[in-house]
Amino acid sequence: GHRVVHGGEQFNKSVLITDQVIDKVVECIDLAPLHNPPNLDGIYAVKELMGNIPQVAVFDTAFHQTMPSKSFLYGLPYSLYEKYSIRRYGFHGTSHRYVSKRASEIAGIPYENSRIISCHLGNGGSLAAIVNGQSIDTSMGMTPVEGLLMGTRCGDVDPGVISYIMDKEKIGTQAISTLLNKHSGLLGISGISSDMREVLGAAAEGNERAKLAIEVFIHKVRKYIGSYAALMGGADIILFTGGIGENNAALREQICANMEYMGVKIDSTVNAATRGDEAFISTEDSAVKVLVVPTDEEFMIAADTMSIISVK
Repeated sequence: GHRVVHGGEQFNKSVLITDQVIDKVVECIDLAPLHNPPNLDGIYAVKELMGNIPQVAVFDTAFHQTMPSKSFLYGLPYSLYEKYSIRRYGFHGTSHRYVSKRASEIAGIPYENSRIISCHLGNGGSLAAIVNGQSIDTSMGMTPVEGLLMGTRCGDVDPGVISYIMDKEKIGTQAISTLLNKHSGLLGISGISSDMREVLGAAAEGNERAKLAIEVFIHKVRKYIGSYAALMGGADIILFTGGIGENNAALREQICANMEYMGVKIDSTVNAATRGDEAFISTEDSAVKVLVVPTDEEFMIAADTMSIISVK
């Protein structure tokens, strides 16, 4: 089983790898130039070493292919979507699929009758709004740069800012892409690190820019939670996963602060004691169940691979 980052509009589920599938993944290289080529290298290597051993591609984008067009279209000329497939695709799909299903099992809420806000927070981060087991919106876009403030990625930014920087700094597309992907986010604002642990350490020592980076990070996550609750008409479950989501109790608490209006009450004691384990961190009388669910993308890839090759 192979994780393949970008399947474009071609794939809405995991598939057995054939020459035709490989050709379609090659077509998606433009959409994920950093990720799809090494993903393909892995497929070619197994083919060369093991011949006809069946291989399965599990796409990061597939889970979000259930998004309606009102969620995935940008306000650009429609001809650009038709010509270049410019639209929101979303990522972390394998993680969002695993944790949302697992959260509904733990909470005893039927997956096919649930409203879940999935918060995958790590060096890269994204939120997904999942209704009845289907992704209806997600924070990452055509590329993983859109959405939250991340380790080195800027997240949401006014597109006008990009041409403005290019003019002022006299830089081209490659340099602006590097700036947005590699020099922004927590690193860009704090000037210290892309690692949340190091930024938190600096903030604890009084570094103002580190504090600011953390505040922006929390603010962005809260904005998306609120907007997804509005889209879904409320939420049954909010879950946290990923390196930050699973391990940082203080950030979870700050993200969920003052959300009683939407039925969220955090149990501070249980939350503080939860690190990397499956657990409810909401109070018993919280209308919305808030959980920590460690992600397991490898399990999903293995499970998809097993189910596909056992049918072959």
